[in-house]
Amino acid sequence: MMGDYFTKKEQIVILIIAFIIILTIGFKMVYPNIGSSKKQVLSLKTHDDEELIVKHREVDENKNKDKIEDDESDIIMIHISGQVYRPGIVELEYGKRLIDAIELAGGLTEDANIDSINLAKKLSDEEKIYIPKIGEESDLSLNIDLMDENNKSNKVNINTCTIDELKTLPGIGDVIAGRIIEYRQSNGFKNIEDLMNVSGIGNKKFEDLKDLVTVE
Repeated sequence: MMGDYFTKKEQIVILIIAFIIILTIGFKMVYPNIGSSKKQVLSLKTHDDEELIVKHREVDENKNKDKIEDDESDIIMIHISGQVYRPGIVELEYGKRLIDAIELAGGLTEDANIDSINLAKKLSDEEKIYIPKIGEESDLSLNIDLMDENNKSNKVNINTCTIDELKTLPGIGDVIAGRIIEYRQSNGFKNIEDLMNVSGIGNKKFEDLKDLVTVE
């Protein structure tokens, strides 16, 4: 009956089209979830990418935070009084010496007893410095001698010391002292070189500390 309306060639084309339609419908019935699976894979990939971005962001933020804390720990504050033009609190970089603090305090007055002070003395955070007059007994030189003697005989035991004791060490403030305590609680110190495992203590800072600390 189809032959009455279509030529043989047209009949073949119609059969092919019908076959393709039936094949497509059958494929969708057999594999109904193939489209949604691709969407799920894409969704999972996007979710994983977002998690990776968040993790990288957290790592960068932690690095920046550590850097800021390390930068803060490299600043010390000194109270200088006596024979200087601008007595008071001065801020210096870690490793600076008494002569640097005096310059920030406006320099020495004409009455300053320069022979009784050590201008090359390396300073520590929270230190109090008094510059005496000419003819005045220098507490500073006595304190320096006493401190040198104490440093030789009374080293800080980093396995038992308190945060306050750690802060008496040059260049050690609240931040690094806290990290030392945290490391001690987690690992313990087997030798003084383990201090370099603490964030914020590099070779330079360790050189300043190694003769002042002990492990017992």
